[in-house]
Amino acid sequence: MLSEMKEIAKQKLKARKSEFFSEYPDVFNKMYNFTRAKTAKALRYYPYFLKIQESDTTEVVIEGKKVLMLGSNNYLGLTKHPEIAEAGIEAIRRYGSGLTGSRFLNGNLVLHDELEVKLARFVGKEAALVFSTGFGVNLGVIATTVGPGDLLFSDELNHASIVDGSRFSRAEIIRFKHNNMKDLENKISAADKTKGRFIVVDGIFSMEGDIINLPELVQIARKYGARLMVDDAHSLGVLGPKGNGTAAHFGLTDQVDMIMGTFSKSLACVGGFVAAEEPVIDYLKHHTRTMIFTAALPPSNVAMVSKALDIIEKEPWRRKKVLENAAYIQKNLKKMGFNIGMSTTPVVPVIIGEEMKTFRVWKDLFEEGVYTNPVIPPAVPENRCLLRTSYMATHIQSQLNFCLDKFYKVGKKHGIIT
Repeated sequence: MLSEMKEIAKQKLKARKSEFFSEYPDVFNKMYNFTRAKTAKALRYYPYFLKIQESDTTEVVIEGKKVLMLGSNNYLGLTKHPEIAEAGIEAIRRYGSGLTGSRFLNGNLVLHDELEVKLARFVGKEAALVFSTGFGVNLGVIATTVGPGDLLFSDELNHASIVDGSRFSRAEIIRFKHNNMKDLENKISAADKTKGRFIVVDGIFSMEGDIINLPELVQIARKYGARLMVDDAHSLGVLGPKGNGTAAHFGLTDQVDMIMGTFSKSLACVGGFVAAEEPVIDYLKHHTRTMIFTAALPPSNVAMVSKALDIIEKEPWRRKKVLENAAYIQKNLKKMGFNIGMSTTPVVPVIIGEEMKTFRVWKDLFEEGVYTNPVIPPAVPENRCLLRTSYMATHIQSQLNFCLDKFYKVGKKHGIIT
């Protein structure tokens, strides 16, 4: 019955195309011609949108099979913390499920303001502004900060949200080689001195797992009159003496003008924020379209993030443990002969290179009980396809050893290691 309905729909679509688009180009053609995902599914190499049926954070169940989760950004293992869950439930009881409007108008709770004070204190800035998504922070803040007539300097491996925020700003975008401060200085020193300068970088790069060379970067920013924004999406909870980010990690908080962060990694929820001087935040609050024209973050999310911050501060063992787990994995993958790039954080890429080989390795690891994230262009450069793995404070030693055993077995099979 279902196949008959699909065939009827297909015939109707064909007739409609013949009637309305015989003389004009159809913008849907690229969609009708997209077959890559269907082909991958038919070959059983499709690794995306897998349906997770159960989760205890370090292990998940997919299609009835339990696998070790190495694809999550839940670095501190807080997503099922009972205090966080209870904070969300209590906020729902008090305020309801959502706010049905933007913070600018009817959706601003005392909870939002309290969280902003707490976030600003946590990262060492005067003020903060909470958004409904991390992507929305970068998209809106970058486009509000710079525009036509300004220069925006961006690391070539910055996150897609930074890339899109840069495009949206309509500033002149100048990309520099990944974490290459000499290349940045060459480009910023030669740039138009009459234009404003803004540098945006990731703290921890989401695919490479390395840390921005912030000490040299802040020197360049000050030397050439540039403002600096650091995206700490993957750094909060991981870097810094209290998990308070990249700038704190290097003792350079006062040298970074804007600190951006998300709630969807170590803070175990969803949403994002930016922190800076109070006048800067006040301006962003009244001009940033992705905050003004987006429904406010629901009460439960705000309460859970606030509680997560409390737990990060009172349970420092989580930050220490996730770094220990990452170092153990890095050491042993390197010892086996895997290329993990320059990773020094819980984000550990296993660089394979060729796209189809990456999918084959992903599939074999999955069948062996290990969940990883295959990453292909444009998320990474051509011929640098990789499996992105990430580790949690709550991964236990036996799970890490299981992971290493499976990587060794699959790596040998595909000739990645000898």
